[in-house]
Amino acid sequence: MRLLIRNANLFDTSSLSFGGTTSLLAEDGLIKSHGETGAADIEIDARGAFMMPGFIDGHVHFRLATLDFNKLARWSEVEFGLAMGRLAEETVARGFTTVRDLGGDVEGLMRAIRTGMTRGPRIVRAGRMLTQTGGHGDVESGPRAVPTCACEMRHTAFGIVADGVEAVRKAARHNLRDGSDFLKIHVSGGVASPSDPLESVQYTPEEIATAVEEARHRQTYVAAHAYSPESIQMAVENGVHTIEHGNLIDKVSAAAVKAHNAVLVPTLATYEAMDVFGEKLGLPQSNRDKNKTVLEAGLGSLEVAREADVVMGWGTDLIGETQNRQAREFAIRAEVETGEEILHAMYNVNPSLCHLEGKIGTLATGAFADIVLTDVNPLENISALAEPDALSHVIMDGKVVRCP
Repeated sequence: MRLLIRNANLFDTSSLSFGGTTSLLAEDGLIKSHGETGAADIEIDARGAFMMPGFIDGHVHFRLATLDFNKLARWSEVEFGLAMGRLAEETVARGFTTVRDLGGDVEGLMRAIRTGMTRGPRIVRAGRMLTQTGGHGDVESGPRAVPTCACEMRHTAFGIVADGVEAVRKAARHNLRDGSDFLKIHVSGGVASPSDPLESVQYTPEEIATAVEEARHRQTYVAAHAYSPESIQMAVENGVHTIEHGNLIDKVSAAAVKAHNAVLVPTLATYEAMDVFGEKLGLPQSNRDKNKTVLEAGLGSLEVAREADVVMGWGTDLIGETQNRQAREFAIRAEVETGEEILHAMYNVNPSLCHLEGKIGTLATGAFADIVLTDVNPLENISALAEPDALSHVIMDGKVVRCP
C-alpha cells in the first residue's frame, strides 16, 4: 500500500528544524521518498501542517493497567487482557507509535497487536522486573512463609524476586530467553510499591554487575529504577546504562551518570497524575505521601541533570487510568527545557534505547512510516502538544490510525 502526504512541513530530527513544505511517500510501511507526487492508495493534504515522526514514550507499563492496586492483585488474565488492549489502542491514537515497556509480562499484548486482535504501538520490552525481597518490584503484600533456601525465587506477572548473585543471573537469563529486549532492575525504593521506603538502597554492586554482565552477553543493557543519589551512583558505577526517574539526583550522582555515559529517563507526568487523581483512583495514602516527595523534586532533577550535561531520554511511567496524560510530559518538561532539547530526548535518544536507530524517530528514507501531523509548531510552543486536539493525523506503519 502506498501513502502520499502532500504539503507538509517536514521535521528533520538530525538538525531539529523544519525544512519547509514537501511531500512524503510511504510504501509497505516504510518511508520511500520525499518530494514526489505520484499515484498512491491514500492521499492526505496536510495543508501546511507540521509533520513529525511518531512519538516515542521511553517508559511505559501496560501491565500496570489500573491505579487501583487491589484490582491489580485480583484481576484474571482476561481482565488484564481487556484493560491492556484498551490502553494500547488509546496509546497509539495519541501519536505514540513506539513505546519502551519497563516491566511486566506483555507477551500476550504484543502478540495480539501483531495478529490484529487489537491496535497498539510497537513495544520494546524489559519483561518481568528484577527485584530483591522487599524491593520495589516485590508487589505481593502481606506476610509470606520464610523461604527454604537463600536462592528461592518468586514471581508474578510484574516481576521476579531474586536475591543474590546466582539468583539474579538465573532471573536475567530467564528474561532474555523469553525475549526481553533489555533488563530492568530496581536499586531504590519506589512510589507504587507497598513495603519499601523511598530512600532505601536495593541490590548490591555484585548483583547489579551480574545483571549487566548477562545483558552485555546478549548485546543489550540494564535499566535501573532509581531515585536516591546513592542508588544512582551505585548503578552506573556497576554498568547500568539507563537511570529511570532519578528525581532525587544530586550533583555528585549526576556527574557519575555523565562520567559513565549513562542516560537519565525522567518521568515527571506520572507524579503529577498520581497527585491529582491518586486518591480518587484508590492509591493508598502511604503511596501518595511518597509521591509528594518525588513530585516536588521533579523539575529540580532536570536542572541538575542539564547542568551536568547528562544525556536524557523521554518517558512518562503513567499507570492505568492516567495513561491518557502522556502528552503532559511535553508541557511539564517545557518548564525547564527548550523544545529542541525535549525533541532531542524523544527522537535522538529514545531510538537508541529501543535498539531502533534509523527506524523510529526520523522521517528519513527507509524508516518506519510512523508520522504525526499537527498545527502546533513544537519549536515555538511545545507545551501545546499536550492539548487533546493537538494532532490531526496519526499514521503507523503507513496506515492511518487517526484522522479528522
